[in-house]
Amino acid sequence: MIDPLTASTRLASAGMEAQSLRLRIAAENVANAQSVGDGPGADPYTRKTVSFRAAMDRAAGGPTVALRNIGTDDAPFRIERDPGNPAADADGNVKLPNVNVLIEMADIREANRSYEANVQVIKQARAMVASVIDLLKS
Repeated sequence: MIDPLTASTRLASAGMEAQSLRLRIAAENVANAQSVGDGPGADPYTRKTVSFRAAMDRAAGGPTVALRNIGTDDAPFRIERDPGNPAADADGNVKLPNVNVLIEMADIREANRSYEANVQVIKQARAMVASVIDLLKS
């Protein structure tokens, strides 16, 4: 079993990796918010979702976070009338992605704050280790 400071650093590091993945998926969703299908009536980009699970880090002897899966949102696509669009169907309707940019931006902000909180945990753990080393030197 490893010491609690190392375990907290490993857990925070796993949290940073999870939030980094969450940021990447949300950014990909925003980037494809207006991506239509390849041809008439084709399905557009489908919003991706990411979910995590609690896991056991055997090396650290404690809990950690792990990727459960990257899935797709089953919300319906938005429909807009745009007869001039190459992706329009016979009625002139175009399917647009099921991405809500406001939700994605909120998710990005939340993931960013969680990432920063994990960075602070690592900084505090390092400061505590440095303090212990200084105390042992005295």
